[in-house]
Amino acid sequence: MRVDFGLGDRLYWRRPGGIAYGGRFEDWEHFIEALVRREGVTDILYYGDRQPYHVVAARVAARCRAKCHAVENGYLRPDWLTLERDGMGAFSHFPEDPDVIRAIAAKLPAPDLVTRYRHRFAVLAFHEVMLALLNFFGAPLRRFRYRSSTYYNPLHEYLAWLPRLFHIRPLRRRAEALLRGEIAAPYWLLAMQLQSDHQIRSNSRYGHLSEMLDEVFTSFAQHAPQVDRLVIKLHPHDNGIERWDRVCARLAELHGLDGRVDVIDGGDLSILLTRARGVVLVNSTVGLHSLRASKPTLVLGAAVYDMAGLTHQGGMDTFWTTPEPVDDELMAAFVIALAGTIQIKGDFYDPAGRRAACEEIAARVIEDRVNEPDAFVDPPPRLAGAAASAFR
Repeated sequence: MRVDFGLGDRLYWRRPGGIAYGGRFEDWEHFIEALVRREGVTDILYYGDRQPYHVVAARVAARCRAKCHAVENGYLRPDWLTLERDGMGAFSHFPEDPDVIRAIAAKLPAPDLVTRYRHRFAVLAFHEVMLALLNFFGAPLRRFRYRSSTYYNPLHEYLAWLPRLFHIRPLRRRAEALLRGEIAAPYWLLAMQLQSDHQIRSNSRYGHLSEMLDEVFTSFAQHAPQVDRLVIKLHPHDNGIERWDRVCARLAELHGLDGRVDVIDGGDLSILLTRARGVVLVNSTVGLHSLRASKPTLVLGAAVYDMAGLTHQGGMDTFWTTPEPVDDELMAAFVIALAGTIQIKGDFYDPAGRRAACEEIAARVIEDRVNEPDAFVDPPPRLAGAAASAFR
């Protein structure tokens, strides 16, 4: 059975039979608990970790001894999905002990890392916009009173793309020009994420990414070699609302970094990684690309790959001068363990990839193989080290 929260949910499901929840958010916990107990629900699946309705559902599942499974885009992109018990990031139960990672990898075959399913951004963008707008315009209907957890008003967010469409090509050309040689000095790459990303809002200590930028600029100005530069790469799906170029220009002036900071919108990530001395990020999947390229990586939030032997553990100020190297053998074991336990080969927007993913997700849930073998550590190993106020 499924529960529909908005008009988009109702129209996008091709099969009838969903339960339309039209109550207030405050009544959701009572509703879902009554449903779980009445129907004898054993497993709850939701797309989008840490969404408010999903947090409540997970709390109810724990009381009713049902299992929760978070479904998300995969860590090993482009054609992988995540299926993980209870949560991701700080709430992930995936182990962080290198010896445990190696032991899990020893039991599993090498993963299929060849791209099998085409990930088409235009298709993804169309469906995400349509779903959000249907839920937004369907909200006045009494049948659906879904309280969206989107960071921006959907109309504002999507209308912001219109002027940006006229500037994408010049921005991309500038990024390519920088990559062709204008960034001559040694540089460090800072990979931006979206301000609206729940991995920022729920799995980091930053209320706004400008706080992270200020922290990085402060440390870089005080501790990085004077010849080094900082390259900030914007997220490819950034719509320009936040104007990170202006934020970075102001912070560069404030911290005496004029001429040492570049903000690029575009550019080949693999080329950027090849030339970078190291990578700084909150908890982006860029971290996995960085580690697989053997680049020293500093994580500022909660990430499943942040562990001794993979990422820098010595704090930001030491990262610029003595970054800890990547243990390539451990990284290879980590990819095997990750792919074999909490990753699913497939894609939401490719028909063949969707079928393959649905079959595998159903099989793992029915056979109780989510996070198996041995990739479920309780309590979540990353949560203990996170400040209670940082991870909501």
